[in-house]
Amino acid sequence: MSRYKNATVFENNLSLYKKAREKRDIPEAIVQFRMSKLPAPTVEQVMTIDTTPHIWTTGDRLYKLADEHYGDPTLWWVIAWYNGRPTEAHFKVGDVVRVPSPLERVLGILRL
Repeated sequence: MSRYKNATVFENNLSLYKKAREKRDIPEAIVQFRMSKLPAPTVEQVMTIDTTPHIWTTGDRLYKLADEHYGDPTLWWVIAWYNGRPTEAHFKVGDVVRVPSPLERVLGILRL
């Protein structure tokens, strides 16, 4: 299940990325996905979702948690979305990370 299914593709030709384009031998633009912000789950939706707590430790990665709990590391963004923290840099050692389940219900909330 990809979060990019409904994403708009655009070409980024900002001068800021000129060196990156040259390094990758991309002459004009980098193709990227334009993402909309996923809405946070409502209180009613949260009540229908079970969570497994995980204490964030050194070396933890969202993709590892997704692989462990969902069997698919590409679903890391589900855990990030549910916790309201878009990247691993937003977690610190000792934080409680909630892994939502069942996955089908979580994805149903997002209508993916």
